[in-house]
Amino acid sequence: MSTTFRFRGFMAPVFTPFNDDEERSLNLEVVPDYAKFLKANKIDGVLVNGTSGEATSQTVDERERVAEAWADAAQKTGQTLMVQVGGTSLKNVRRLASHAEKIGASAILCLADLFHRPKTCDQLIDYLNAVSRAAPRTPLLYYHLPDFTGINVDVKELFEKANRVPNLVGVKYTSTDLETGSACLAAAGDGRVIFLGCDTMLLPAFAMGFDSVIGTTLNMMAPVNLAIRDAVLRGDIESALKTQRILTSAVRSITKYGTWVGTMKSAMNMISPINVGPVREPLSSIPESETCTLCEELNELKDII
Repeated sequence: MSTTFRFRGFMAPVFTPFNDDEERSLNLEVVPDYAKFLKANKIDGVLVNGTSGEATSQTVDERERVAEAWADAAQKTGQTLMVQVGGTSLKNVRRLASHAEKIGASAILCLADLFHRPKTCDQLIDYLNAVSRAAPRTPLLYYHLPDFTGINVDVKELFEKANRVPNLVGVKYTSTDLETGSACLAAAGDGRVIFLGCDTMLLPAFAMGFDSVIGTTLNMMAPVNLAIRDAVLRGDIESALKTQRILTSAVRSITKYGTWVGTMKSAMNMISPINVGPVREPLSSIPESETCTLCEELNELKDII
């Protein structure tokens, strides 16, 4: 491993702010206040252009502009910046990786190719090497998202062969399969990091040894996430279970109205002082007829979350 990545803890996969106009144009004026809001809630890192950030609904130029806005904001707040570069052609992925390194990103996260999907770990390693050569000085993490991508390469095997990708430092593990996740932790060792990407599995994950999270609810419910971690660390499993149930209940209340990103983005606008606007097609926001109902449900939880 030729590079190191020392960040551990909570990192918010930030929403990309759009204006409520016909084109859903970028609203980057929101970013500085957004970064300050997260920092005030003890979130020391941000992931830009991930799933929550609607990366695949943006042009390459837009993704670069979003990354630049967050690089400026994160430099002022002292937050760690990770940029997701996958979800497009390899040529564009390499361009985005090079750009992320140029603007000073602390790390790069990358999906596998979504069309020519790797079927073996060796194929994935070849792809990650092609990406890493475009940003050789920047730590690289693999984005494991099997339910969305249909790619379920053995992450444990990836860690066992990780030395074949010089700057591979970890994985964002978005799966409820914590048995495999635990095996991945053991294979990763002390020098590499696994970020859990499943908001409803925090308690068991922390109990099993996970120490880092990239979860959508960190955008608007950070205190609840942190409370679960802290309760597990002090051995108060009863409190951790109670708080996890609150978070899980909130997630279910929100997501029953539509897609994950569409509903979570609407909830962000309702719960927090930061307005990140609507989603872009093909995603859809919560229908107006159901917005009031969700708002009432969230108001009941507001003092808790």
